[in-house]
Amino acid sequence: MNITDNSESILKEIDKKYHAINQKTDVQLEGLLWSKPITYWDYIQTDALLNLQIQRTTLPDEMVFIMYHQVNELIFKMILWEIDQISEVENIQADFFTERLSRITRYFDMLTNSFSIMENGMEVDQYMKFRNTLTPASGFQSAQYRLIEFSSTDIINLTDRRYKDKFDANTDLETSFEHLYWQAAGKDYQTGQKSYLLQEFEKKYKAQFLTQMKEYKTKNIWQKFKQLPEKDQKNPTLVQAMRHYDHTVNITWVMQHLNTAIKYILESGKGNGEATGGSDWQKYMHPKFQRRIFFPELWSTEELANWGNEKEV
Repeated sequence: MNITDNSESILKEIDKKYHAINQKTDVQLEGLLWSKPITYWDYIQTDALLNLQIQRTTLPDEMVFIMYHQVNELIFKMILWEIDQISEVENIQADFFTERLSRITRYFDMLTNSFSIMENGMEVDQYMKFRNTLTPASGFQSAQYRLIEFSSTDIINLTDRRYKDKFDANTDLETSFEHLYWQAAGKDYQTGQKSYLLQEFEKKYKAQFLTQMKEYKTKNIWQKFKQLPEKDQKNPTLVQAMRHYDHTVNITWVMQHLNTAIKYILESGKGNGEATGGSDWQKYMHPKFQRRIFFPELWSTEELANWGNEKEV
């Protein structure tokens, strides 16, 4: 056997690695004798991935709808992964911050551009038929999207605009949760009654949401930005990256989603104008109604006043 100097160096590093965790290197190396070479399909788990698309109807375009939303959830997972890179780094540097934000924004740019798949990739007649089978499920119930919001900004910036003046950073989490902007889409504020959509959503995810809200209170993207040295907070490249992320998530992506929904639910003239989950979807989705703004301090008074109406930044 030809052991090169490089091989010996690698073996020493391997031995050091396993010694640090109190493991025997010989045992680990012997295990390699019986391990199978990796294949693409095993590594990516393609068989499992391609068997996750289960239709509830016989309409072919439902498959487009299912796969598109599954892709969205995978992209959301990528976004959360990158946000954690920002949140978990101590003494984060402006360059690293900017680069990770740029990654996240590119993911949302991809999501925005991909809406043409939904907008032009399904027959209206088929959609209006299979959507009834989906009731009361709704994209409203994407937990990962809520986690992205909680890890991006302070809870006060996600609060229903009607109640923002009554709350602050010290408001307890339960109260804050009950007044998040999206609660308005699933709650009758005259009776206080929550829709089935919202009740099931909270039954499944509320505990996780409250944990996320607490954990990211001091390490969400906005808080990490404010922890930077003052000179870095004025870094024009980073500030622009923050603004672009905010605008992309809360205006560009949302408006493209809204326009696609309008095409199928309203303009087709074949539905009753209601979302599958029964939410007041137009007011819930449109930026100018709920004014979802992650970093309001980075926008001028005029820009804030025209939120949802201004041109792309």
